[in-house]
Amino acid sequence: MIALAEKKEARNIGLNVKPPSDNCNDQDCPFHGTLPVRGQVIMGTVVSTKRQKTVSVEREFMHYVKKYERYEKRTSTYHAHCPSCMNLTVGDTVRIAECRPLSKTVSFVTIEKV
Repeated sequence: MIALAEKKEARNIGLNVKPPSDNCNDQDCPFHGTLPVRGQVIMGTVVSTKRQKTVSVEREFMHYVKKYERYEKRTSTYHAHCPSCMNLTVGDTVRIAECRPLSKTVSFVTIEKV
């Protein structure tokens, strides 16, 4: 008989998010691996999925310009680790959480597809 792969239960990461339905073996997955999350939680839109296990997330916000007494729209781009249990494409709205630095530019991990 062939042994079926047991579905590993997702661990509680301490945030009010629904764990992904898929399973993965990624060590840097907050649900199925050992990566702890802390600090900021940011919502944004995926703008690129070209790198391996990494997505670029863009966030828009309003900035007040005191001289002109008006607001201007600004954007920030964050690079976030994307575990294999998250199936993300360009245009998806995601929630990312801060974690320890995983590489030179990656200090966030995706925790939820909204």
